Amino acid sequence: MTHVTTEVARPREAVGPLIRGSAVLRALAAAGGRGSASGLVRETGLARSTVDRSLSTLAHLGYVRPDGRDTVLAPRLMELGNAYLTACGLPDLLGAVAGRLAGELDESVWITVPDRDGVRFVHHASRRRAVSVAFRVGELLPAECGMGGSLFAAEWSGDAWRSRRRGETGDAAVSPGAESFEARIVRARRDGWALDDRLLDPGLVAVTMPVRDRTGRQVCAVNVVGHTSRHSAGSLREAGLPRLREAVAAMEGVLAAAVAPASRPVPAVPREQVAKRDLGAEFVASFARGLGVITALGVPWAGLPLTAVADATGLARATARRSLITLAHLGYVVAQDGLFRLTPRVLDLGFPCLSALTLPEIAQPHLAALVARVRDSASMAVLVGDDIQYVARVPTVRIMSVDITLGTRFPAHATSMGRVLLAGLPPGERGERLRRADLRPLTSRTVTSPVRLEAILGRADRDGYALVEEELEEGLRSVAVPVRDLDRRVVAAINVSMHAGRITAEQARESVLPPLRDTAARIERDLHVAGRFLKIRTS
Repeated sequence: MTHVTTEVARPREAVGPLIRGSAVLRALAAAGGRGSASGLVRETGLARSTVDRSLSTLAHLGYVRPDGRDTVLAPRLMELGNAYLTACGLPDLLGAVAGRLAGELDESVWITVPDRDGVRFVHHASRRRAVSVAFRVGELLPAECGMGGSLFAAEWSGDAWRSRRRGETGDAAVSPGAESFEARIVRARRDGWALDDRLLDPGLVAVTMPVRDRTGRQVCAVNVVGHTSRHSAGSLREAGLPRLREAVAAMEGVLAAAVAPASRPVPAVPREQVAKRDLGAEFVASFARGLGVITALGVPWAGLPLTAVADATGLARATARRSLITLAHLGYVVAQDGLFRLTPRVLDLGFPCLSALTLPEIAQPHLAALVARVRDSASMAVLVGDDIQYVARVPTVRIMSVDITLGTRFPAHATSMGRVLLAGLPPGERGERLRRADLRPLTSRTVTSPVRLEAILGRADRDGYALVEEELEEGLRSVAVPVRDLDRRVVAAINVSMHAGRITAEQARESVLPPLRDTAARIERDLHVAGRFLKIRTS
């Protein structure tokens, strides 16, 4: 059960709705990102009205969405975890070095941080493998399970590690016959590195070193993770430890040279002011304010004083202070030298279960909303060679509809989505693809001339959309727009397809193109949040 109270006595100035709303959010995350209101009532022990109001508030913020009788976490919730990852600076500062290390060793590299008596994953430099490690960014492991846990525990003073453990769950999670946690702590303290030999899983081996800041404090650990089909613990140590030492030295150099930006967050108008006016009692403003404080603290490599937090959120100092006191009580914020910083525990708020989202999963609810507006089928596709491949689709409910299934491939040159995707390529690559592609006609109207197609693609690039009339199939019209990632690269396209006899091409531009563009913008907003620190798979 997700308890509303914590072991530490609740401060007198703590904000009750923020505590209760956070409990609902944690319970939903613990359930895998999906749950019913009645299930959340059982899990949190809160009143049904409290759960309903918390969910209504989260929905208005875009952090959850209804799905039938359930509520599911939405990608925008990841902005809370993004705030911590931005504030700690580790993915931005050390990610490139971790990526080079993964490439040199051809093994996955994880960066972990200490989180209370556990180990939290904050960055992954992956390698494509048939057998891969199933950790997720944001996931928490007991320190006993390795991945830097013994190294972090080696610097716990005296018997502090005993008081920080929560029962024996960590020991129960490791493989039978593994060396005791105490012995591994002694070894890690002596060697300055740690070796996990099938500790957590019979197929998993890892070699780990700590990364220290300019004061000598352990900031994180770097883990080279292999599978026993490729390495024994000994061979991974021999192959990985020398390069790992070099990478850690490089990371420590980066941390020593890092300078916190001088800029402060731009003052904002609190979202809850408008929401409270629109939703009334169904919106818990103090809960929303607390979540807003978390996002405001997402300042690279530095904490914020109270005044800056109040300015960034548009809140009165007293209101911001109460939110900070509550967040500190919940373990999401720590105060030091007058500055407030986020803790890794913020990642508990749904980040791990959302970190596995794919682009089609992000797009699906938006496509469903589009179909409800235009009453025609909507799809998403990606470019695969000279073809497009459908990766998401929501069909319409009509007597006559377009029948296409996921995985279907069509020649890119004859489809609206294909033309949008080709138009998003650099001009040189676009022309080369057209010259070598099999531009076969599929109907009497299919454009097959490379010169004409290049002009059509140039127009699609300028206009931001493509409309295709009966070139893929007689009687079929479709209009498509691009979906761009954070770097403004076209990574997918979405379209609406319809029978050509129902409306004219001009009517399609007027009635379908605006909601199609709006849908692409909504997908992009979610993609940009989810993709800030993660590589989002397109299929």
